[in-house]
Amino acid sequence: MDLHLGGNAALVTASSSGLGLASARALALEGANVAICGRGEEQLEAAKESIEAACESADGPTGDVLAVRADLTAPEEIANLVEATVDTFGGLDHLVTSSGGPPSTTFLETEQKDWYQAYDLLVMSVVWTIEEAHPHLLESEYGTITSITSRTVREVADGLLLSNSVRRGVIGLIKTISREFAPEIRANAVLPGTIETPRIEELIEAGVERGTYADYESGLAELADDIPVDRIGQPEELGETVAYLSSPHASYVNGAEIPIDGGLLRS
Repeated sequence: MDLHLGGNAALVTASSSGLGLASARALALEGANVAICGRGEEQLEAAKESIEAACESADGPTGDVLAVRADLTAPEEIANLVEATVDTFGGLDHLVTSSGGPPSTTFLETEQKDWYQAYDLLVMSVVWTIEEAHPHLLESEYGTITSITSRTVREVADGLLLSNSVRRGVIGLIKTISREFAPEIRANAVLPGTIETPRIEELIEAGVERGTYADYESGLAELADDIPVDRIGQPEELGETVAYLSSPHASYVNGAEIPIDGGLLRS
């Protein structure tokens, strides 16, 4: 399916790895010019090269890639990121917000500073980015915002106190602006479940070292036990959904929270 994103400009935050990178790659493969960001120069450049390599081997027109180093907990760096995107691509049509996850913890292990840090990382980074992007999205014919959150906004996961608690603020934000910004800008959220990102790979490898899993494949199989489709997801499956939500084909999808979890959520 042609998503009609050719020549559009997109910004994907926290996109040097994982789900942000997969979303940026999917948008570029659909012809959108994409700005990516991350805190580490080497990882960011590797991400840029990986997207460009995928585009070189693709059939049909693809987009250009801009890499900008940015810390999403620093508002001034977000402002520079949006400005660089607009200056390079001549505007901004699609914003995809993502971020790394806060550390695993329980309530009694969590200090007050951890709450503030998680709020800045998970909620305020989205607020600051939308504030900077909003005037440019208004000028677009098809302005969109897609926020990558987590299935934990609907169903808590043990040991993920901060993610369980704080990410729900993003859902309230997206639902509210989907009404305030419409019809000029659509806003939606995607709720990834267990997907084979570097974070999941690290968790499985740590489990192998502890003896929890016999090997990596055993770890993958165990994580898939409760998933109805009997496997964990791949990053590109989320990325392709993000690209679809950014496209005119999803023009009647607004204010939605879409799980991408193989049916794991029971709610």
